[in-house]
Amino acid sequence: MATNLRTTTFNSCPSSTETDDEGVQGTCEDASICKRFAVSIGYWDDPYLQHFVRLCKERKAPEINRGYFARVQGISQLIKAFLQKTKCHCQILNLGAGMDTTFWILKDQDLLPDKYFEVDFPLIVTRKVHSIRSRPLLSKPILELHSEDSLQGDGHMLDSKRYAIIGADLRDLPTLEEKLKKCNMNAQLPTLLVTECVLVYMTPEQSANLIRWAASSFETAMFISYEQVNMDDRFGQIMIENLRRRQCDLAGVEPCKSLESQKERFLSNGWETASAMNMMELYSRLPQAEVSRIESLEFLDELELLEQLMTHYCLCWATRGGSKLGTVPSAFASPWGPFTLQGTSVGGHLLTWSTQKLRPPTLPELTCGAQSAGQASSPCIPPPINGFLGCRCTSCSCLLPVK
Repeated sequence: MATNLRTTTFNSCPSSTETDDEGVQGTCEDASICKRFAVSIGYWDDPYLQHFVRLCKERKAPEINRGYFARVQGISQLIKAFLQKTKCHCQILNLGAGMDTTFWILKDQDLLPDKYFEVDFPLIVTRKVHSIRSRPLLSKPILELHSEDSLQGDGHMLDSKRYAIIGADLRDLPTLEEKLKKCNMNAQLPTLLVTECVLVYMTPEQSANLIRWAASSFETAMFISYEQVNMDDRFGQIMIENLRRRQCDLAGVEPCKSLESQKERFLSNGWETASAMNMMELYSRLPQAEVSRIESLEFLDELELLEQLMTHYCLCWATRGGSKLGTVPSAFASPWGPFTLQGTSVGGHLLTWSTQKLRPPTLPELTCGAQSAGQASSPCIPPPINGFLGCRCTSCSCLLPVK
């Protein structure tokens, strides 16, 4: 999830940047564990994640699991739409990939692009490369597509004909580009860039530089970004404060004020079209049969909490050169433009969406029940408790998910 903000050297007196990077790297572990738990109880199928991430014994809240389900489904459908438009003659750059398994999933579905790149902090990449090399289930699919018997690379990099993973810092664009080119990145190919909770950990200037670099490097491209949104309200401020307590500063929260500000960061940095949707809206548009299936897995008694969580995350996608993908740019700019392929099968999945709408989300005050009753005096902004925000007092069960 977070990216190349993860370059860490362990000194006895780390700098503030190094400390922040360590906190960001921790979000990779948190997100991977949450995904692993959701997979383990049937939210979606991923036979590869277990080889990268341990299964946490502690149950995750239903709203957390549904949030990750919507996130995975939304990004997956956008990726498949791009692959369908390009007939897989393209490349994908997953920036801040963490323990993501999309490459292996796409191979199983016969939907691999010409080449799939992953980039993350060297520390994260070292761990992932070790898992790949030591597990045949992970290395065999890569070798099957490779022209040689062994994979090239070292602890911070691995390269093959169709897959590459690179340890780099997204804030250092010259070095990033150099490493990508060494792994045969082709700027002439239609290119899909994906970031999940990555830009928010970079300063606005750093993320703008990355977005501008992507726009100038590829003539035909799409950028998918999963990020926080509506961070100016009280719930958003609590999220920010909680992450700061974990030495994880949201340095790039400024563009996360609204859907409009999320789109503007792309439009002002070289992209021709941009669309955005909060995750509650996206969730309401997922195929109803699949939503009904996952909602039957766990009982959720606090719909308002789900709505509150989902309205603070969004999916944004931007394009340039869209006419060369077989559609005019305006088609991408409209809400869910890439999904105008109704009835078209991509890898066995229909790109159709339910039009059912959920009621508008309500945002209740995040006050402590014990405080309201005069039984507690401490504010309801405590340290995280097992991935949640909770009251310092013991007479209240206020728990708000971090991610």
